[in-house]
Formats: sequence, C-alpha cells, structure tokens
Amino acid sequence: MTDIEKLMKDVAEGKVSPDAAVLKLKKAPFEDLGFAKPDLHRALRQGVPEVIYGAGKNAAQIDAIADRLIANGAETVLITRIDSTRAAELRIPHRYFADARIAIAGAMPEIRTEGVILIATGGTSDIPVAEEAAVTAEALGNRVNRLYDVGVAGLHRLLSHDEDIMNARVIIVVAGMEGALASVVGGLADAPVIAVPTSVGYGASFGGLSALLSMLNSCASGVSVVNIDNGFGAGYMASMINHLGEKA
Repeated sequence: MTDIEKLMKDVAEGKVSPDAAVLKLKKAPFEDLGFAKPDLHRALRQGVPEVIYGAGKNAAQIDAIADRLIANGAETVLITRIDSTRAAELRIPHRYFADARIAIAGAMPEIRTEGVILIATGGTSDIPVAEEAAVTAEALGNRVNRLYDVGVAGLHRLLSHDEDIMNARVIIVVAGMEGALASVVGGLADAPVIAVPTSVGYGASFGGLSALLSMLNSCASGVSVVNIDNGFGAGYMASMINHLGEKA
C-alpha cells in the first residue's frame, strides 16, 4: 500500500480529517530522478503543475520529467525555452509552438475564465516574447487576445483598439527600445498592466535594460514589471490575476 493509499484509507476510516489529508498531500515529497527532482504536488499547492524549463536539458531528461508529472496527474505539461531541434527529439507526444519556443505535452485545457488577457507589443520583433506569454496563458486555461505592432511610433494604431484595452481583465505589454508603450497603456486602462521589456533595440538599449528601467520608472499607476524577455513570467502572473477575477 502506498503512502497516499494509506492516507486515503485513514480519511475513509475517520482517522484523518479531509483538511489534514490535503495538507499532507501539499507537503508530499518530490521524486528523485538523479538529474532532477520533479515536484509532483505543485498543482495541488499552487493550482498549476511544475513547468519544465527546456534550455540546457536534453530530450531524454525532458521526456523523463514530463513522464513523471503526467503519471502523477498532470494533464498539461508546459515546456518553455525549447528550440525546434530539441522539440523534434522528444519522445513524449506534444504540440510545438515555434514562435513561443514552447512545447506542450498532454491536452490543452479548456478556457476556464470569462476574463480576457490582452497582449500588446510595441513591434513585430517583440512577437516571440509575446507569444511565450500568450501560449503560457492559454495553457493555463485563459482566453487571450493578441494586439501586435501598436507601438508609440504610431500611436493611432493603439488608439484604434480602445475597446480591446477597456474590456481586458489583465494586459501584458511587450516592448523593447525605450519601452514607452507600457506607460501609455497604463494611462488608458483600468486593468492591471504587466510590462515585459525585451532585448529588441539598438546599442544604447543595452539588451533590454533601457526598456526595463523605463518600465520600472513608469508614471502610470498599475504597471508592474517582469524580467527582460520573460514572457513566461508575464503569462503566468496574468493567469493568476485573471483566475482571481473569476473567484471574485
């Protein structure tokens, strides 16, 4: 009898309360694969299974981690920062999203929210980071609306989508260069804005540092900032906010 089976038996016999059993499961151990220790109960603690960061891992390692997560109840496993060559080597069945550099093993979940996450980019060159955010949010059960190439160099392009901006529950703004788009959107919207600086730009943009500092110094209220090129982090945070809106 496994530890979990014994725990369920104790619950059925009234020896352990359901709340105490859930707490024990939340603290349940990881599985040691030698090269990795998959957290098998993260979904129970946080609502989302462990996400696999693909960069630096070989296909066999990714397959083994994903296998253990799925075997222990994960219906959707997100694998980020994986290139097309490595994705083609994976044994585990998956869908690959080239622009986002994301592979998804298991089933894509149904949309579980009425709220919409709007993702806007300053330019076309920002789309790979935006797609990482978009696919992440979709893999977490969110409805996503994309609004690409609406940077401040042609502000009328953004203003022509005022309904999309006003109707979004959360907005992710992805921009390089000087990163000004986040402040503009923050001044228009009544939704939280998650700003993602990208490494797009000429020399003085310092690989996204200029955009990062501009976004951190935004004079618009309600703008928060994630790390440079961190589309995944923005998509994950936007999903948490969106799902809180459903609970409310």
